[in-house]
Amino acid sequence: MQEKYLFEYAVIRIVPKVEREEFINAGVVLYCAKQKFLQMRFYVDEKRLITFSPTLNIPEIYEYLGAFQRICNGDKGSSDIAKLPIAERFRWLTATRSTVVQTSKVHPGFCDDAADMIEKLYHQLVLMEGIAG
Repeated sequence: MQEKYLFEYAVIRIVPKVEREEFINAGVVLYCAKQKFLQMRFYVDEKRLITFSPTLNIPEIYEYLGAFQRICNGDKGSSDIAKLPIAERFRWLTATRSTVVQTSKVHPGFCDDAADMIEKLYHQLVLMEGIAG
């Protein structure tokens, strides 16, 4: 029987007006220590975001998400935070912040394969596939 691995994940949210606490899910970041796995997936539904908040700066959203991606990937030239070990990068990415790009609280779970799990969460929580309407 295949071993189950503990993983942690958070949903990446776009919060156009922080004071209103309204958001749209835009991505998922997942960390699994045993598999030495830290990845994120994101998708910016520009039409939905503009409908939600017409004054939102979409290029800025891509810049923030790109910085998240570089830190997640450990791109050493991007920042000192990207040089940190995987666990510390995950904790930094999921720290509470009051910006237009935020994460949910961290959720734990068990999986066979972290790469499969991030795809599943991404499709369910961001693309909203397989959710009855």
